[in-house]
Amino acid sequence: MIQSLCALPRASRRAWARCSLLLTLSFLVASAQADSIEVLAAFLKTTQSAQASFVQTLSTPARPGRAARQKKSIGHFSFIRPEHFRFDYESPYAQSIVADGRTLWIYDKDIAQVTSKPLTPALLNTPAAIIAWAQDVKALAKVFVLEAEASQAGLEWVKLTPIQKEGPIQFLRIGLRSTQSGVSLASLVMRDAFNQDTLLVFEDFIFNPKGLTLESFAFKPPLGVEVIQGE
Repeated sequence: MIQSLCALPRASRRAWARCSLLLTLSFLVASAQADSIEVLAAFLKTTQSAQASFVQTLSTPARPGRAARQKKSIGHFSFIRPEHFRFDYESPYAQSIVADGRTLWIYDKDIAQVTSKPLTPALLNTPAAIIAWAQDVKALAKVFVLEAEASQAGLEWVKLTPIQKEGPIQFLRIGLRSTQSGVSLASLVMRDAFNQDTLLVFEDFIFNPKGLTLESFAFKPPLGVEVIQGE
């Protein structure tokens, strides 16, 4: 093989070298992208519960007569698979989104209003389908089309496009970080039906915390608030 290559004209040898380099790079990229779905599978399998703090940035695109805008929020989140999770927003407005195993509760403290929805339909086509509901890649693939993406900034990325096209979001991108302790959820990007981008960056991620119990997800509407029953 080496002798045959050396016997090629110089121009042919250069073309062969370029071709070999491209094939090698393509193989490496394909392998890296395949690994990102494997990392997601490991996250779903090994992280049965977790808690973390987060910073959320909502970016609204520019429109006629209206400049692009950004809104930042901070808070904490936790989950126990497959039907318990909560997002507690602390700033700039207090809001809690809680799934207690049967019902999804959305509590806006400033306007003294609670909205409740049946849990399973509410989870479909949402980031919660990744964070709490799905227990393996097969379950996730029933709701989303999964596409492996190249590693970026030390994270493994997977893009998820809802199979149901008329849902509230266009796609999700999940960024995962592999550590000695396990696979942590580092970032989540969502583009909704209005072309708004929501970026969630998670910090202080704790795997399977011992102090987290199902009682942590109990919710009872406070006295005096309006309760709206959703579908």
